Amino acid sequence: MLQLDRKGLLDKAAWEAVGIELPKYDLELVAHNTRVRPQWVHFGAGNIFRGFVANAQQQLLNSLKADTGIIAAETFDFEMIDKAYKPYDNLTLLVLMSADGKFHKSVVASIVESLATEQNRPDDYLRLLEVFENPTLQMASFTVTEKGYGLTGPDGKYLAVVERDLVNGPEQPVHVMSIATSLAYRRYLKGQHPMTLVSMDNCSHNGDLLKDSMIAIAKEWTRRGLVEKGFADYLQNEEKITFPLTMIDKITPRPSLQVQSALRELGLADMEIVVTSRHTYTAPFVNAEVSEYLVIEDKFTNGRPALEEAGIIFTNRDTVDKVEKMKVTTCLNPLHTALALSGCLLGYQLIADEMKDRTLRRLVEAIGYKEGLPVVVDPGIIQPQAFINEVLQERFANPYIPDTPQRIATDTSQKMSIRFGETIKSYVSTAGLDPTDLTAIPLTIAIWCRYLLGVDDQGAPFKLSPDPLLDTLQGYLQNTKLGDQTSGVRNLLEDEKLFGVRLYEIGLGDKIEAMFHEMLSGPGAVRSTIEKYVN
Repeated sequence: MLQLDRKGLLDKAAWEAVGIELPKYDLELVAHNTRVRPQWVHFGAGNIFRGFVANAQQQLLNSLKADTGIIAAETFDFEMIDKAYKPYDNLTLLVLMSADGKFHKSVVASIVESLATEQNRPDDYLRLLEVFENPTLQMASFTVTEKGYGLTGPDGKYLAVVERDLVNGPEQPVHVMSIATSLAYRRYLKGQHPMTLVSMDNCSHNGDLLKDSMIAIAKEWTRRGLVEKGFADYLQNEEKITFPLTMIDKITPRPSLQVQSALRELGLADMEIVVTSRHTYTAPFVNAEVSEYLVIEDKFTNGRPALEEAGIIFTNRDTVDKVEKMKVTTCLNPLHTALALSGCLLGYQLIADEMKDRTLRRLVEAIGYKEGLPVVVDPGIIQPQAFINEVLQERFANPYIPDTPQRIATDTSQKMSIRFGETIKSYVSTAGLDPTDLTAIPLTIAIWCRYLLGVDDQGAPFKLSPDPLLDTLQGYLQNTKLGDQTSGVRNLLEDEKLFGVRLYEIGLGDKIEAMFHEMLSGPGAVRSTIEKYVN
């Protein structure tokens, strides 16, 4: 049996015999270099980091364009370190899954240390302090989800964990933003060394979110007399500290049973899938799609890895913003949401299966090509139509990516104004275009309203995905049922905050309302309505 650990890798012939690519560098030398002159620490030890970011550094190590690895730090789910890192000597078996069924397998060894910020692991935290005090540190990157940057709740008050951190100061922080700020303070005290903090999370203006949270904590600690007065200035001095924007795009879903089975057949031992007590799905392997994009604002103060050699794009802030808008408002996210909502109503469990449905494929093609491309933000470095081609022909259609419409439908109320409202606004503001000419986008909004009933196209109830506004939204439709010719949907459609535009003022409200009522006529009406407007 093949064992995924440092000792197991010594039998190179056995790994190569089953088609698994091994690192091409001296692992011990890289580990030594990283210990004495660390350059990169990453917060958030999940799949997107292991399957994309760490693999990019691996490519540099393989080509001798880097000689240090990455230090992974987990601030939330410490079982990740105990169950997916330590037992395997921090190695990851990466499986890239092509739509044609081919699996490209490699061992990623660029993560050379794994640390948990749990307070009962003082050695790990002391190592982090040591790393941040070292002048050689170039950057700290983050994949902690958008929620990781939030300091306040819906009421605008500090979260309880953040409030405790603000009272306690930089000595024993718990929230990831407090931890990052505390470590930056140690760097400040050691000599105000420069470094760059890089959010790689899939959220708008991610670098600004990171910056704003860290500076808010620093100022609050300063106000309470817990840190030196110059610390907040240090974080805001762009000759010392920067927070670049990034755009990241790669699907790294939960560990696949199919991939697990394939690896076991090759003779790999201990390929167990683990669900932690915090409900994280992890394994010694990461399965992911082949496609990947990471665009980074090139604004670093203490040097950086040559990640452009691994396909990462470095550019200016405006271009990063344009790439994100292209993806989020036109070329990917709106199509994903349309498939998610319609898929839930039509009984689908996989996005890839929806792409075999001619009607649903035509729906997303209309949203992307026909209605989106005329107003797309073109970033210049990625061609929008080519991006949509790849999304529809390869990425969404990949049967080996176990992504579900139910997952994508989560928090839809928070997404409608960006994913659809921005395109509608462009039709309002662009000469020669008329929002009333739109069909597929208003149809998708009508599908969302129909989805909120929690009754599928056959009339059977189904569980709606989590959404912070679910109770309010369903309240608009509480007395609506199949067969009704009227409803309270107008109250929902008049909520400008949901859509970013006043749908009735621009001539779309009545159109969406009519589409919604067509879908209420009875079982099968959702499909027949979609077919009517897209075929």
